Amino acid sequence: MVEIKKEHAKRIYEILSLEEVTRQYGMDSVKNLEDAYELVDLFNSNFVEKRGMRWGIVIKESDLFIGTIGLNALQTRHKRAEIGYEIHPDYWRKGFASEAVKEVLRYGFEELDLYRIGAVTFLNNEASSNLLLKLGFQKEGLLRGYIHQGNASHDTFVFSMIKQDWLKMQQI
Repeated sequence: MVEIKKEHAKRIYEILSLEEVTRQYGMDSVKNLEDAYELVDLFNSNFVEKRGMRWGIVIKESDLFIGTIGLNALQTRHKRAEIGYEIHPDYWRKGFASEAVKEVLRYGFEELDLYRIGAVTFLNNEASSNLLLKLGFQKEGLLRGYIHQGNASHDTFVFSMIKQDWLKMQQI
């Protein structure tokens, strides 16, 4: 995982302009390179304002930028955040998301001393739901009309992991 910089904007555009990525992401597709630069600025301002943090996911061997992952809705006072991620479809189901999520969980629980990390998925995003369950998240329930995207409100599932669950998994 790497710090997201302006130099990554083109690759962010290439990923987030794909409808197959954004239909499960909770935002409309990025329309142009300028939108990607604005996202980089948003990621950086969220970090400065302690509202969230986002990293780029890169393949170690080639340094290829394949997606982003981060903590949104960061509330250190309440010791909670929501994890979110997206990866270019060419790299789906190859273990990259799993590896990145594990590292963000470690960072959130160890470095930020969070108590709870949540995740929200669209109902039909089985790949993400299965990944979260495999990593030890618990499915808590349905959030009706939780995400508005594409001129419609969508139901989502909510998942969570709390610190003591994560600690137990580290002992296995």
